[in-house]
Amino acid sequence: MLMKDLFKKFKNTGILVIGDLMVDQYIWGKVKRISPEAPVPVVEVTDENLLLGGSANVANNILSLGGKVYVTGTVGRDELGKILINKFMGSGINTDGIVIDGDRPTTVKTRVIAHSQQVVRFDKEVKSDISRSTMALILEYVKGLLPEIKGIIISDYCKGLITRSLIKKILGLAGSKIFVSVDPKIGHFDYYKGVGLITPNINEASFGSGVDIVDEKTLINAGNILLKKLSCMALVITRGDEGMTLFEKGGKIHHIPTCAREVYDVSGAGDTVIASLTLSHAAGATLKNAAIIANHAAGVVVAKVGTAVATQEEILESMKACRPNGQVGSEK
Repeated sequence: MLMKDLFKKFKNTGILVIGDLMVDQYIWGKVKRISPEAPVPVVEVTDENLLLGGSANVANNILSLGGKVYVTGTVGRDELGKILINKFMGSGINTDGIVIDGDRPTTVKTRVIAHSQQVVRFDKEVKSDISRSTMALILEYVKGLLPEIKGIIISDYCKGLITRSLIKKILGLAGSKIFVSVDPKIGHFDYYKGVGLITPNINEASFGSGVDIVDEKTLINAGNILLKKLSCMALVITRGDEGMTLFEKGGKIHHIPTCAREVYDVSGAGDTVIASLTLSHAAGATLKNAAIIANHAAGVVVAKVGTAVATQEEILESMKACRPNGQVGSEK
């Protein structure tokens, strides 16, 4: 299937993102000296900006790829919450599914960047589970949206929104018609049983499977354990500069190498993987081809500094560099 043919389907493919909404704050500067007060660099600030982070970045990635995106989650009754909602509205993303919770602040990750390197990060957050009333509002929104969507992404950052109960109810609403994928976090793996797909990185897969992944043999062992343990249709283990490995129910395993490129910042790469993979599969690509597309999309964003997104054009350019005819693999 030609990439351009698949891309045409994105605009009519509705994807709902459920997860921990965040604001990513970046403080940019230069380091010219060490503090006389402690052995730490002094950053002379030159610029600051606020970007969509967490599950908000997943939604932004789907939008950048031309997909039809919906989002639900919580923000605080604070200035950062207003900024996040305004950014969504400015991008044309509907905010009806966002619940304003006065009992918790909007989660913000602040990164200090100097000379294209992260110096320090500090987080402002409340990680306790959301209230029953907030969950009820989210589920009501999801139920009303079901006719409009072909896929649901659960973006779990362990900030309180994703609970065992919420996932169970989401799977009940989705049934067999709506594809559900999860970007997981350590400590929540037993929540994800029965989802269509999970996309752990090496560390998360090691923890979830109980296998220390050090080579291909342990990688395959861990993947098979997780697939069986969670009763998933598929599992993608992301492996950094070694690409990713797709495990499908039935025993198929596909190693997908990455194209060589310089890596500047891995922040948000997992968001790009789950967004592009889910959108592609929901639009009609096989899981293998969807993983290939996601691999290229991740390669695009890690070559940028800061929380970033990939576009159709950038993915196509990356794919052409590795496969000149611009095709994904066979759909057999």
